[in-house]
Amino acid sequence: MKNGNKIPTNRKRIIFCFIRPLFKLVEIFLPHNNTVVCEYNFKIIFLKMQSVSLRKTIKLSQRFFQSLTAILLILLLSAGSCRKKHQPQRLKALWIHDAYASIRGGEFPRIKAVSWWHENWEGTRLRIDSSPEVTEAYRQAVSDTFWQTQPVFANEKLLPPASGCYHAAFPDFGGPEDMVSADSVRHFERLAGKNITWAYFSDNWYDQIGFPWDAVQEIHRAGRVPFIRMMAREDIAEYEPDTLYTMQNIIDGRFDAELLQWFRDAAATGYPMLIEFGTEANGAWFPWNGTYHGGGETTGYGDPSFPDGPERFRDAFRHIVLLSRQAGAHNLTWFFHLDAYGEPDESWNDFENYYPGDAYVDWIGISVYGPMTPSDDWETFGYRLSQVYDRVCRMTAKPLAVVETGVTEYGFAGEE
Repeated sequence: MKNGNKIPTNRKRIIFCFIRPLFKLVEIFLPHNNTVVCEYNFKIIFLKMQSVSLRKTIKLSQRFFQSLTAILLILLLSAGSCRKKHQPQRLKALWIHDAYASIRGGEFPRIKAVSWWHENWEGTRLRIDSSPEVTEAYRQAVSDTFWQTQPVFANEKLLPPASGCYHAAFPDFGGPEDMVSADSVRHFERLAGKNITWAYFSDNWYDQIGFPWDAVQEIHRAGRVPFIRMMAREDIAEYEPDTLYTMQNIIDGRFDAELLQWFRDAAATGYPMLIEFGTEANGAWFPWNGTYHGGGETTGYGDPSFPDGPERFRDAFRHIVLLSRQAGAHNLTWFFHLDAYGEPDESWNDFENYYPGDAYVDWIGISVYGPMTPSDDWETFGYRLSQVYDRVCRMTAKPLAVVETGVTEYGFAGEE
């Protein structure tokens, strides 16, 4: 795992010589369909111990014991009423609870917004209504007043809330992520039992660059803030370069006329919006990733001590932001969006190499997903976020948002 920390030997002894045997003892007395919950809590403890100091080990262990106590009480009341077929729903519900509780509990104090990806993309079953158990878990997770719904702006820029975090979502705008409707926003809010601050959608450039008037107006009509993902791609194919919207073409000004008009239209709306260019920049599934623009080479562009691929992305991002200012689109809050792991797993692809700089960015966005398919490694939200959180905090003092998060209904690798 990239940038993962090895567990110190003394901490391993605590985990495997103390906690794990206790779990195995409990497993003997619990039917398999209930031990899955114990296993979930054990994994949370185990993974978190990789990123916390030893003095927190006892506190984490206490959480494990509390969870076991609660499970045993539930078993006494339910007397085996659960069935193995419900395991995936229960795992997803627990993952959601743990994810939002980790933010609510202050583990990541710089995170000021969380946005759920509500879609069954390619069968992933990420929606919060994938089962009644999951819907109820999500509603409970965001029900607290900690989760804010009213945005705060100053000079047309989004500010972090005075307390708590913003609650937001991609409310199922379809596979191409641009089938925007006010009804979809309202439907998600009914499911969640809570309003959202912003609605997240893609502005796919395809064969032309043009401001997404209809989509923006639909979200505004629903009373929410539009969050636009500028997607420089001719189609939605993954792991392929784009021959038209290359970072070099953007840097060279090939699309300046269209982009200037885009930003004039954005300014003409008269209300603040959120925007990002180059979603998950460190992920090779998108064509703006450095893989397709020079990768780790250093002699083809710019600074010879800097990897060409990320450097071209960085300069394209800067160029676009400068065009927005030239057009007078001061009503845009700019996000730089990275993935918690990224791909390829090479040092030149580190997200820090893509960062345009504080002068061009207002917020940092992070994608933090759990397992998406049955073959994916099982990881908690908190563990995955912990792999990048400290690095992002060192990179900038800008406010942070989890702009995409979700988990499948499948459970984790090895679960039947």
